[in-house]
Parts: sequence; structure tokens; C-alpha cells
Amino acid sequence: MKVEIWSDVMCPFCYIGKRKFEKALEQFPQKDKIQVEWKSFQLNPQMKSEPGKSINEYLAEVKGWTLEYAEQVNDHVTNLASEVGLEYNLSKSVVANSFDAHRFVQYAKTKGKGDAAEEQLFKAYFTDAKNTADHDTLVQLGTEIGLDASELKAVLDSTKFGDEVRKDIYEAQQVGARGVPFFVMDRKYAVSGAQQPETFLGALEKSFGEWEKQNPALVSLADGENCTIDGDCN
Repeated sequence: MKVEIWSDVMCPFCYIGKRKFEKALEQFPQKDKIQVEWKSFQLNPQMKSEPGKSINEYLAEVKGWTLEYAEQVNDHVTNLASEVGLEYNLSKSVVANSFDAHRFVQYAKTKGKGDAAEEQLFKAYFTDAKNTADHDTLVQLGTEIGLDASELKAVLDSTKFGDEVRKDIYEAQQVGARGVPFFVMDRKYAVSGAQQPETFLGALEKSFGEWEKQNPALVSLADGENCTIDGDCN
């Protein structure tokens, strides 16, 4: 059963939501039958990459907050992240447009490394304060998860996978995603936000139960049932 997750690399709750969903999935007995696909979403498509500006300064400008209030908000988010084992250094995060980072993930998905790419980007952005709009940085992140450096650089220097990003963003509108993270299970049930693991687990159980009834043959095969050469089936 497919679980699609719309997220943006600059969304602090997307990384937190990833950890909470992973905790739920770890408790789910049929976790080996779940296929997770990361989907692109841009919270601010018009954002200009400004490596010299802090996220606190950016938030103060675009939201009309004082710098002190922006720092308080990010301190609160940092504490929430720590509760799920994540280290955020938001005061050092680089203001970066996420479009090319999404193209990076789309390319990684074709190599079976979508989840690894998403994890790399979140860590780079929130923990390591790297510029995730910088192509050299993205190539470095890609090589760390086993992607070919020259091939990835060629992708980033082109416009490839831009259509895939835009398609995901369009699909987000169709499924009702107005913010991220947004989890869609079997294109039937949605969970919005970084919910608690128990909520994700309940959604997995409900959606998988229905999926299982509709795909009994697929489930049986996945359970390892087989017939041997002597005719015994079990």
C-alpha cells in the first residue's frame, strides 16, 4: 500500500513529522507492505535564496514579527524537534529556495533513494545549516547516499525533473493539501501535520485494512505463501 508524503525541505514540522511517522511505521505489523513516496511541495515558491540572512531575520520580515518573537518561535520548534531526537540549529539555517532541492529528491527517487535524499536534505537544512539551494552542496549530499556525482550535477545544471516537482505541487491541490507535512494513504485517507505516532498508526491500520480486502492476492503473495515443486502449497 502506498503512502504519499507531501513536504518541503524548509518546513520544520516535516522533519518532525517524518520521525513520528517512522515511529508509527516501526510499530505497524505489516510495515513491509507499505511503500512510502515523498512528494514535492513549496511553502514559498517566490523565496529568494539569501545565504547571508538568517531564518529569524527572514521570518521577521515576511511575517511582520519582531526579531525577538521569531527567535522565540524557533526556540519552541527546536524544543519540539528535540523531543523526537532531532537537533535543530534554526538560528544558523540558510534562507534557500527549495525548488532545486525538490528536483534533487525527484532524481533520487528514480534511483530508489527518495527517502534517503529527503533525510539528507532535512539534516543538511535544519541541523548542519547548509545551503540546500547550492548545486555543489546538493551534489555532495547526493554522493553521500550513493548517487553518481557527475550525473546529479548534470541534472541540477539542467531543468530536468522540474515538471515532476510542479506535478506534485498540482496534485497537492487536488488532494486538499494546503500545508505540509501531508500524508495520504492509498489515496483515500489523509493525515495533516506532524501528528503523534498513535494517530499515524491508527490511520495506517484503517487504510491498510481496506486495502487488504481489495487486494487479497497481493497480500497473500507478500505473506510468502508459495507452492513447491512437489505440489505442496502453503
